[in-house]
Amino acid sequence: MVISASRRTDIPAFYWEWFQKRLQEQYVLVRNPLNLHQVSRISLRPEVVDGLVFWTKNPEPMLKQLSVLDAYAYYFQFTLNAYAADVEAALPPLAVRIEIFRQLAQKIGAERMIWRYDPILLSARYDLQYHAAVFEELAAQLAGSTKKCIISFLDYYPKIKAGLHQAGLRGLSEDEQRRLAAVLSQTARQYGLQLETCAEAIELADLGIGHASCIDAELLGRVGGCRLDTVKDKNQRGECGCAASIDIGAYNTCLHGCIYCYANDSRRQLQQITAGNSSSPLLCSELEPADKVTERNLRALRSLQAELF
Repeated sequence: MVISASRRTDIPAFYWEWFQKRLQEQYVLVRNPLNLHQVSRISLRPEVVDGLVFWTKNPEPMLKQLSVLDAYAYYFQFTLNAYAADVEAALPPLAVRIEIFRQLAQKIGAERMIWRYDPILLSARYDLQYHAAVFEELAAQLAGSTKKCIISFLDYYPKIKAGLHQAGLRGLSEDEQRRLAAVLSQTARQYGLQLETCAEAIELADLGIGHASCIDAELLGRVGGCRLDTVKDKNQRGECGCAASIDIGAYNTCLHGCIYCYANDSRRQLQQITAGNSSSPLLCSELEPADKVTERNLRALRSLQAELF
């Protein structure tokens, strides 16, 4: 099985201590987002876990303790944009995040560092020219530290529409997507980057841009020296190319404050955060009398065929 850590929150940035404790105890409890009293017990034993995929905007807390992951195949989906605080409210300065990206790449290699430039949105400040210029600046500074960049265009989730409108932010038309993609593709080639889209219906193959598998079984196989027998994740959108995984995060627990985030409902966020306990097997909550815990029957998906890679 593959562990996603996590689409729902930034575990490396805010919950690294909690995650280390989960690795030590070799299991984690995860609430069903649609039925919070339904709890799954997920094994984190290395013989069962085929790989870990970390989603983050700031993995700095992990840099000095990566050795705790030595028993696992893993890689990072590292989102690195250049929006100001009106869009990404509580991130470290861009120069700091670029340096963190480089340091992590030096430790684990460029192949395991996937740069995410997403979501792309527009405003009077963030126009097509802005994105073209910033993307090139970032690509130049990340050269040698990554081999792939994944882009996506803004999705209008119901809970974020009002905030986007008030801030003067909008998505891209299909024509704008194609025009910008053509420029980004040219820049990516200049810096030796493979460019892909995340869960986008638009076809950009003529520009040299493919569809991404952000949970990438082939990459985990190369990292782990094996082949993974995975299937497509049926719980994601139809355009998503991800392999099946189990997400161990919790919604309403991320403190980055990004205006485009689908994972936080601001009315509940503070309550969730203050419930945090690094010793609890549940992220930012405790087991309650009404909870029903079920052990997930999981197995490894790998076969030892390193010679295939």
